[in-house]
Amino acid sequence: MTNKRQLPHGLWPSSISPAMQGARLRLDDAQFDSDGSLVWLESLSGNTALMVQAGSDAPRDISGGLKISAGVGYGGGDFTVRGGFAVFVSGGRLQRVSLQEGLPQPITPEFGDCASPAISPDGTRVLYIHTYEGADSLALAYTDGQDWPAKLAGNADFYMQPSWHPDGTRLAWIEWDHPQMPWDGTRLMTARLTGSSLQDIHQVFGSTDIPVFEPEFSPDGRSLAFLANDGEWDTLYILDLASNSLRPLVQNATLVDPAWIQGIRLFAWSPDSRCIHFLKNDRGWRSLCSIELASGQITNVDIAPYTWVSQIAASPIGNKLTLIASSSKIPTRVVSLENSLLQIARRSSGEAVPAAELPEPRLIEWPAPDGTVVHGLYYPPTSSTCYCDDLPPAIVNIHGGPTSARVNAYNPDAAYFTTRGYAFLEVNYRGSTGYGRSYMLMLRQKWGLIDTEDAAGAAGALSALGLADPKRIVIMGGSSGGYTVLNALIHYQGVFRAGVNLFGVANLFDLLIGTHKFEQHYNDSLVGVLPDAAERYKAWSPAFHVAGIKDPMAVFQGADDKVVPPEQSEQIVAALRANRVTHVYRLYPGEGHGFRKTENIIDYYDTLENFLKQHVLF
Repeated sequence: MTNKRQLPHGLWPSSISPAMQGARLRLDDAQFDSDGSLVWLESLSGNTALMVQAGSDAPRDISGGLKISAGVGYGGGDFTVRGGFAVFVSGGRLQRVSLQEGLPQPITPEFGDCASPAISPDGTRVLYIHTYEGADSLALAYTDGQDWPAKLAGNADFYMQPSWHPDGTRLAWIEWDHPQMPWDGTRLMTARLTGSSLQDIHQVFGSTDIPVFEPEFSPDGRSLAFLANDGEWDTLYILDLASNSLRPLVQNATLVDPAWIQGIRLFAWSPDSRCIHFLKNDRGWRSLCSIELASGQITNVDIAPYTWVSQIAASPIGNKLTLIASSSKIPTRVVSLENSLLQIARRSSGEAVPAAELPEPRLIEWPAPDGTVVHGLYYPPTSSTCYCDDLPPAIVNIHGGPTSARVNAYNPDAAYFTTRGYAFLEVNYRGSTGYGRSYMLMLRQKWGLIDTEDAAGAAGALSALGLADPKRIVIMGGSSGGYTVLNALIHYQGVFRAGVNLFGVANLFDLLIGTHKFEQHYNDSLVGVLPDAAERYKAWSPAFHVAGIKDPMAVFQGADDKVVPPEQSEQIVAALRANRVTHVYRLYPGEGHGFRKTENIIDYYDTLENFLKQHVLF
């Protein structure tokens, strides 16, 4: 302690600046080509690039300056690669580009939008998900772009994760209908492809209350593997295509992520079809495992120092995997694993901050009013140069979704604030995923009630455990997390010193009218079906109760947000102004549901830090 300076919490000098927060790359996906070349997607300040690295050659941008962005739902499923070329989504159409030379060329017309391209084994065709004027479909195009695309299936409301059998004549995909969300219930479908039409369409698994995920045929063509949440926990199944017999491989584990986006991959076949590599989540810590099909033997694969990995892919040759990996002390990287050796292909930042300066979370729990144990990840203030004898101020952060969860991946917000002397708590309230299906279902018909209870309970837990100053606790959240922020300030006055609302939901009635197709019926399960649930909609819509907000608030909003339109934030800001409540409002042109541009990210952190200094620290 003698080598540290004693400074008030919240005023510690941090080596993490707003500019550093804005200068980090987003690394979203990585895949192998047929020859083992590695291709990945990266973006900075809203600009995206598709990168390829073959052997010892330097990485190269092959996107030709095009903005890569799949536009089905929340996005995802931006590209795929096979046979020396990649197919990616840009401007609502599929583009093909060689991994060796040349510029991208469009292979589908420019109308609607698309996602999740999957190239056929012979490289001549590509399956993809298409959406146009509210109608989604499973579509087929030719990779030379010469023929008009064909719609293969369109009777379901939603599609995702199309997959080819190695013989090129059989397909599998996931589909579902309103009012289900993909974590409520989906259907795994298979069919034979004859020309440009489907035959022998068959439902393999799933229902309105059993979600199925990621169908993948084995490289030898004998089996179909998939994930299902068919009980309290998840199961990895394998279907023998010859005998039509179904066998569970892995049970009673958290294996599935909520499908907020297209293109999620949580397991991968080995090239010889003898084992499956899969990811397992244990309350926010994710491990890599392999199961041998013949014996059922499961092996834990060492991926230290990483605590969270995603987007697993296996090389078609050799024994190599790629992952998007991070930990609380390691910003996101693209890594490869071969023969127990981890290698870094790409870093998302310069990693200039020493690991000792970054926080490491620990699990904390507290009881909800109904006795349920609520979960959170607590990050303590961290500094090698400063200390304070008093309890720290704290930020209680509420994740979006609300069917989502915070995990032990690199957390830039936690790092930013803990290095400045704040404690930081991620609240995985009732309704979050990763703690069993029953825990996730608790939010049904109670959105606005129990997430708000758990936010207030988080503040109480920090105080009771001696982890934060109860008079200087801030609540922060984005999207549905912002909705919880608003409700907490209304219904739990005085618990929080201030609130930070990022593009939060304010009016549930308007949300039904203004949101995108993916969530048009989400409120049916979270709140209720109108008109019967009208009183609940009004009781839990912050816009009708803004007079109850007395604490200072910072509001941040993207001007082009299609998920939570700016009108939602502007209703709140207008009421705060009329009620003379201290607030700050930033509306960022050109931003959607989340901020991507470096200049806006810098302004956000600068504005927020100054707001907290004025209204929380002093």
